[in-house]
Amino acid sequence: MGLFGKTKAPDPKESVQKWTSAIRKESYKLDRNINTIKREEQKVTRSLKDAAKKGQTDVCKVLAKEVVNSRKAQGKLFAAKAHMNSVQMQMKNQLAVLRISGALESSTEVMQSMQQLLNVQDIGATMRELSQEMMKAGVIEEMVEDTLEDALGDDDELDEDVQEEVDKVLSELTAGQIGKAPPVHTGSLPVPQTPDVPESDEEEEDMNDMRERLQALRS
Repeated sequence: MGLFGKTKAPDPKESVQKWTSAIRKESYKLDRNINTIKREEQKVTRSLKDAAKKGQTDVCKVLAKEVVNSRKAQGKLFAAKAHMNSVQMQMKNQLAVLRISGALESSTEVMQSMQQLLNVQDIGATMRELSQEMMKAGVIEEMVEDTLEDALGDDDELDEDVQEEVDKVLSELTAGQIGKAPPVHTGSLPVPQTPDVPESDEEEEDMNDMRERLQALRS
C-alpha cells in the first residue's frame, strides 16, 4: 500500500517473469496428465490384445474405443502445450519491447493462445487469473470465455467417424485379426481349437478400474 492508500503499480518486468513462471509450472501439469493417460492406454492395450486372443470381439471394441479416446485426449493436451509455449515465446518478446519502449504492448497472439487455455482441465483457473492480470497490464483485451470442451472431454462426433477410428485401432493392435472376424452378432473371433474362455472376476474388475481411471481423466 503506497501513500494515501494507493497501491504501487506492479513492475512490468516482474509481471512478465511471474506469468512465464506460472505458465511453465502449469505446463508441467499437462506433462504429468499426458504421462498418466499414456500409462492407462498401455494397460488398456494389453487387455485388448488379451481379449483378442480369447476371441472376445465385443470386449475388443469397447477397449479400442477407450484407446481412441485416450489418443484424442493426449492430442488435445499436446495442443494446449503448444499454446502455452506460444505464450512463453510472446512473453520473451514483451521483455524485449519493454527494454526498448519501457512499456508492455498489446498482443493478439497472446490473447488467442490464452483464450484456448481457459477451459483446459487442471490449468483453466490459473489461466483465467493470468488473463486478468494481462488485461490490467494492457497485454490483452477483455476476453469472453467460450463454451469449450475440456481437454480431456469426449467429442460429439459422428458415429461413423468414431467407428472408423475404432476399426483402425483394432487393426493396428491385433495385426488385422479383428478385421477377419465374423460379423459382430456372432460375438467372437475364431480361436483355433480352443473354446472361448470367459473373463475371470479379477480380469473384469481390472477392466472396470481402467475404464474408471480414464473416465476420471476425461471428466
